[in-house]
Amino acid sequence: MQNNNAVLVLDVINELVHSDGSVGKDGFYAHSRERQILSNIKKVIDTARLRGVPVFYVVVGFSANYSEWSASSKLFKNVPSNKQVILGDWSTEVHESIAPNEDEAVIKKNRIDPFFNTNLELLLRTNDINEVVLSGVSSEFVILSTALSAHDRDYKVTVLEDCISSSDQYSHECAVHIINKVADVVNSEHFLNNENI
Repeated sequence: MQNNNAVLVLDVINELVHSDGSVGKDGFYAHSRERQILSNIKKVIDTARLRGVPVFYVVVGFSANYSEWSASSKLFKNVPSNKQVILGDWSTEVHESIAPNEDEAVIKKNRIDPFFNTNLELLLRTNDINEVVLSGVSSEFVILSTALSAHDRDYKVTVLEDCISSSDQYSHECAVHIINKVADVVNSEHFLNNENI
């Protein structure tokens, strides 16, 4: 079967990867900068666009009144009190260095898993996608969750290791160790040099 792939850019939002981002101060900004993921992702999406490979963006956030927020979430417990990740404002915009084109889909989600209560799978299916190529923040949350969720939906999963980051190197390495069991983990050069991807 021919691989029809799409690049997913997951949660590369100002809140996490911009120096003024609030959540980014928990280590996400520093680690993304250290790993140079913005410039690496930019090379990948530029190449994808030239090859006609679809690029889908996913952003996490909540309505201004946090109606989708759950008090049971340990990960998101301080989000309302800190007024973080509000959909539609600067914090949840994709970083300007890799901003989506007007014709590229931006999927909004309220949980870690981008397949949960979104139209991501519908967009992949209607575009005949059978392989997803993952990039984004963070390795142990959205990347791991997406790899597992896509695997269970029978997609081939490729993770671009130099296009993902975490809040710290240890969490990143632990996530990559697990991801390796369900996905191909490669360097972005593999994508850039492989005409079949």
